[in-house]
Amino acid sequence: MKLTILGGGGFRVPLVYGALLQDHAEGRVTHVVLHDLDPARLSAVTRVLAEQAAGVPDAPEVSATTDLDEALRGADFVFSAIRVGGLEGRAHDERVALAEGVLGQETVGAGGIAYGLRTVPVAVDIARRVAHLAPDAWVINFTNPAGLVTEAMSRHLGDRVIGICDSPVGLGRRIARVLGANPKEAWIDYVGLNHLGWVRGLRVAGRDELPRLLADPDLLGSFEEGKLFGVDWLRSLGAIPNEYLHYYYFNREAVRAYQQAEKTRGAFLHDQQARFYAEMSNPDAPAWKVWERTRAEREATYMAENRETAGAGERDEDDLSGGYEKVALALMRAIARDERTTLILNVRNQRTLSVLDTDAVIEVPCLVDANGAHPVTVDPLPGHATGLVCAVKAVEREVLAAADSGSRATAVKAFALHPLVDSVNVARRLVEGYTDVHPGLAYLR
Repeated sequence: MKLTILGGGGFRVPLVYGALLQDHAEGRVTHVVLHDLDPARLSAVTRVLAEQAAGVPDAPEVSATTDLDEALRGADFVFSAIRVGGLEGRAHDERVALAEGVLGQETVGAGGIAYGLRTVPVAVDIARRVAHLAPDAWVINFTNPAGLVTEAMSRHLGDRVIGICDSPVGLGRRIARVLGANPKEAWIDYVGLNHLGWVRGLRVAGRDELPRLLADPDLLGSFEEGKLFGVDWLRSLGAIPNEYLHYYYFNREAVRAYQQAEKTRGAFLHDQQARFYAEMSNPDAPAWKVWERTRAEREATYMAENRETAGAGERDEDDLSGGYEKVALALMRAIARDERTTLILNVRNQRTLSVLDTDAVIEVPCLVDANGAHPVTVDPLPGHATGLVCAVKAVEREVLAAADSGSRATAVKAFALHPLVDSVNVARRLVEGYTDVHPGLAYLR
């Protein structure tokens, strides 16, 4: 099988390739095509993959190209992990928002809207080209904001585009681990939107073990989300929120921490990766070792401001290994080989959540087989969660409308309707600030 990775010069590509190297079964991926607009980044990542594959006799062949059409032709799967505007764009997203006293995180609030506005037009163009050049391909979307971008692409690819995220996987793994359960044997009752979901139950052998966790303060406070949100708040919710809900539940503290930080997350990653790619320009540099060292630093500093605000301390070592690449591999295997499995994915709602229409992309457990991902029926969300999900989905729809029409007024509306933007005037200034720094938003008139 041929797998095309869009954003193939991206730093996290070796995680995906590492998962492929562990798959030796019939019907596996045998050819990986890396596509990126930057030849130097492609060269660096190709070197890392070559060292990574050393000693693996059946390692998938790797090729690289800057020609998108060439990369897509004949693909069985397309993995989309692009970053429109690069990390410099992410840093701009953060700075413009923080100057207005609102959150600039890349998927939540003002920063997520700005990122979506410049990413959706590019993602839609990719979806159209996939539909034309590789109509039988399955698209696995990891491009952020993942739910929004998946919904934009689904308007052209239908159910053949599926969004993935490692946040629900990591959350379920942590809950299972603290309960002494095998994550592979647990059913995780998770529902919401990407970066806006809640675990409401974790069933092992038919028994829901979450009440036991919520009833034990010591157990509940022993893992990442317990430290991040606090035991009392989790017990009040009666559920375990995705870590990104910290930006909603503790918004003032999060914004203040980001304003006081020496560097925003985007600025940190921009400088860190600039050093990595600069080091890789030396043909004698040990590519794999340089990448591993950089990755460890990146993972250890993930959501550092939020953890500092909550007094959560350092991340556990078990949480430094990522996870989205394992979801991607499991998804590809299930579809290509009809190896039926259950995964938490971003898919069209159909009739899963009655408060949203059938085309709205949500994040829920899905049964996956050769025909794709099928959302599992779930219980309705409680009122507080329903309100957030509906409000954020309404914002996503305004982003899609603005990207389609080029309407500046609709872009302002998207910002103004978000729960974390507190004024229409702030929304107007955000649009002005973002269009000033992002050439990719010149289409807004």
